[in-house]
Amino acid sequence: MIDIGANLAHDSFDGDREAVLQRAWDAGVEAIVVTGSCAASSRRALEIARAHPGRLHATAGLHPHHAADWSPAHAALFRELAQDPALVSLGECGLDYFRDLSPRPVQRAAFEAQLELAVELRRPLFLHQRDAHADFLAILRDHRSRLGAVCVHCFTDTHAAAEDYLALDCHIGITGWICDERRGRHLLQIVPQIPADRLLLETDAPYLLPRTVPKAQQPRDGRRNEPAYLPFVVRAVAAARVESVDTVARNSADAARAFFGIG
Repeated sequence: MIDIGANLAHDSFDGDREAVLQRAWDAGVEAIVVTGSCAASSRRALEIARAHPGRLHATAGLHPHHAADWSPAHAALFRELAQDPALVSLGECGLDYFRDLSPRPVQRAAFEAQLELAVELRRPLFLHQRDAHADFLAILRDHRSRLGAVCVHCFTDTHAAAEDYLALDCHIGITGWICDERRGRHLLQIVPQIPADRLLLETDAPYLLPRTVPKAQQPRDGRRNEPAYLPFVVRAVAAARVESVDTVARNSADAARAFFGIG
């Protein structure tokens, strides 16, 4: 299994990051892509990845929550970080109209700037979209012909949205949201329609702890997700696709290797 999105630079992991990684390896996770979502976390993600060559990789980007911070200095930083082989993708970037922590016009401007940077650097893109499908799709469609591989990560949207992204040759990342019987049941009908070579799996740790984790295996605080829980996502996806757990784990790992260009 490969976890294509874990926020291991988050300060909730500062006290036990090595133990978290060991639990992931023990659970059968082969590699993890550490998400960068601002200048500081992008630097830290790359530092963490460098300490575990071959098993950890990193992204660098500015999340839409932080879009108001965008400046030429971010573009310069991401260009610099992209010179390191451990940096395998740009992002997390995109649009988030659910929280609107940055003004929408500012979000759109930062998103477009990072798309142009991905074109320049010829790097894959790790994208975020929540409650902003129309604007996100329009911007992405305008740039898609010049971009390389694109993943719409932590997909929680509709069947129609999934079809739109697949039509643009995007990959789709599925998280523990699919394990949530309150909010994620619609994903059980969507994931069977995603081609195996474009289906990627992730925890988005420390967020989105799968609700199917038994109480005895849950973290002490009852909330923090970690890559060791990726098997619960795999099992839910396998059940929805009527495939074996091994098949889903193998195919999604193969797709992740191809997407990020990792061994």
